[in-house]
This record gives sequence, structure tokens and C-alpha cells, in this order.
Amino acid sequence: MKHRLLSIALAIITYTAAHTQDTRPPGTIITHIPAATQTYIGSPAIAILPNGDYVASHDLFGPSSSEFVQAITRVYRSKNKGKTWKQVSEIRGAFWSSLFMHKDTLYLLGPDRHHGTVLIRRSVNGGKTWTQPTTKENGLLLAGQFHCAPMPVVEHNGRLWRAMETAHGPILQWGKRYGAMMMSAAVDADLLKAASWTVSNSLLYDSSYLSGQFTGWLEGNAVAAPDGSMLDILRVDDKTSLNEKAAVVKISADGKRASFDPATGFIPFPGGSKKFVIRFDKTSGRYWTLANSIPDSFRQQYPKRNPAGFRNTLVLMSSGDLLHWQEHETVLQHPDVLHHGFQYVDWLIEGNDMIVACRTAFDEKGGQAHNNHDANYLTFHRIVNFREQAGR
Repeated sequence: MKHRLLSIALAIITYTAAHTQDTRPPGTIITHIPAATQTYIGSPAIAILPNGDYVASHDLFGPSSSEFVQAITRVYRSKNKGKTWKQVSEIRGAFWSSLFMHKDTLYLLGPDRHHGTVLIRRSVNGGKTWTQPTTKENGLLLAGQFHCAPMPVVEHNGRLWRAMETAHGPILQWGKRYGAMMMSAAVDADLLKAASWTVSNSLLYDSSYLSGQFTGWLEGNAVAAPDGSMLDILRVDDKTSLNEKAAVVKISADGKRASFDPATGFIPFPGGSKKFVIRFDKTSGRYWTLANSIPDSFRQQYPKRNPAGFRNTLVLMSSGDLLHWQEHETVLQHPDVLHHGFQYVDWLIEGNDMIVACRTAFDEKGGQAHNNHDANYLTFHRIVNFREQAGR
């Protein structure tokens, strides 16, 4: 498919080889951390406050960070629809965390560190201050080793749903240590109380999947299917094939049971070996995502590269049934695969537009990103009239 570059904000962004010396990334820079610090920007999340302000967050990872001890998450706010941003808080003990609104209140949910305990915090002033979890009565939800990314918290059938992964193994190796699971709570429950949350069983790594080529699943999306059932749709790691996939795990209506059929549960999904967020749009009646697909030109240039290593192309996609996905437009792209990435995006629908927070690896003054994974920017983007790409 020939991709036509989308309008981001009010400008058409086009990058070719002639522009590789540009040191300012596309979009609006929320924050920048020089690559030389060996502290990198991860886990973008975004929310819209009741007054229309935006809140975005990211964590810090890398050899100079505290990700394995007590991770740091920074929170930013924009009062002018993403044109400018200001840091409003820094949270110690938050990693891979989702921002979400519930009953006009802002929450942050995720582990306290790399493979840590799951915590939830509440802010009543737009992210400036947060509750401090210390016990199961005020935000400590799950003790142990857990993994996730800033994935959607979805309201469906009177409950809030949030996919998560256990990280305790039994194989303590990236990918193979993760078990797919789901958390859920009644919409009228006190979300800071651990007793309010139901946790499903965990589906552990199975070496027989994908004819022995399966090396893990992670960063699942809680998604309500067209038939009303709840699903966990996960990123799939298979380092041997550029034909990327996602996994569809079924969740029982009470949130207690997760099940998977390897014969039917793996679906073709461009960009499925990297993190992607799926949300349903009532206006178009379609599911949407932004994913790091792999255009043919890059497949030909790097035929043996791990598919998870292609992060320089971000594509808008949609589906009517969650099983068959259509690529619409290339939103962001850079010709260099190795040191440029537009990845781990979180996004929301606001009217006719899609607003996006992106973990961006890009050139900086005097140098470049450490690699395409280790991002040095958090950037904001607006995709204007995104539904037009699907004729909606």
C-alpha cells in the first residue's frame, strides 16, 4: 500500500534522506533528555482533564536511571491544547504507568519499578500532587513482580479493565517470563483499595506456540469485542518472521478467567512485535491503533533484522472486527532505522482529532539518539480528522 503522509497539527511532515541532519523532531517537544546522560524517556501516557487541559507522563529508564530500584515518572500539563507543556510533578515509585480519567478524577496505575509491585495513585488537581500508596487500603494493589506498558483502562459492562502481565517466570528471561492476565474493578468501587480489584489467572509462556518460534507476549490491551466480550490483545515476540502478529486472549465476563487457543488466537497484525494501543471509536464504529509497521523498503534493506527493531515508521490502522486490520496512512517516518524511532505512543480521541504522546528517538544538537529504542524526546502530535482516512 502506498502511504500518504498525514497532517500532524496543521503541517505536513515529510522526512527524506535530505533531512537527516535536522535536529528537531516532528511534533511539539514536551521534554528532551540528552542521550549522553544514559537516562532515556519511556512509557508515554496521555489524558484529557474535564476542563480540556492535557496531561502527559513518561518514566525514566537506562543505566543512569533508578528503574530497578524506585523508578521515576514525570508528569506534564498543557493548558493550550498541546502547544506548550510544563512539568507539574515528579513521582518516585512509578514505572510503565497508565494515566486515565474516571469520574472526572485523574489516576496513574502501574508498577513501582522494573518488574515491581502494582500501585495506583489519584490526583484531584490535574497531576500536580498524588496520593502515596503504602498499604492495600490506599493504592498498593498487587505485590510481586509485574510488567505492563501504559495500556488503556477501559470501562465496559459496569467494570474498569486493565491488562497486565506477571513477570515471575518460571523462566526469568525477557519475553518468556511474562504471563498474560487481566485486572478489573467495579466502576463505583474505591479504586485505591486492593480488595476492589479482581485478578484473572495468568497465561504463562508456552514454547510450543507458533511452531516453536514464540518467544513471549506482553503489553496487552483490554478491548471490548464487537460481541460484548472482553479481550486482552497482546504484542507478540517472534524474532524469526517479519510477518508480525498479535495474540487474542479471551477474558470471562467476571474477569476471573483468561483463556487462549493457539490455533486461532494469533492474528496478522502489522507492528504487532512492538507496543500498540487499541481503542474503540463510537463515531466511526471502528477500532483504531497507531503501530510501528515495517514497509517493504525496510524489509528489503534489513531482511534478517528482529522485527521489534523497526520503530522508524508509525502507521494509522483500523479494524471493524479486531481480527482484520487495514493500514491507512503513514503518520511519522524517518529513513534511518537504527537511530530514529516513533514508538510506544499513547493516544486519545478528541472530537475529530487524535492526540498523541510519543516516545521519540531523534537527532539532537551535537549528536543523535543512542539507538532507535532509547528515546531522548517526548513529543506531542495531533492527527487532524483521522477518521477521513477510513472514509468515515
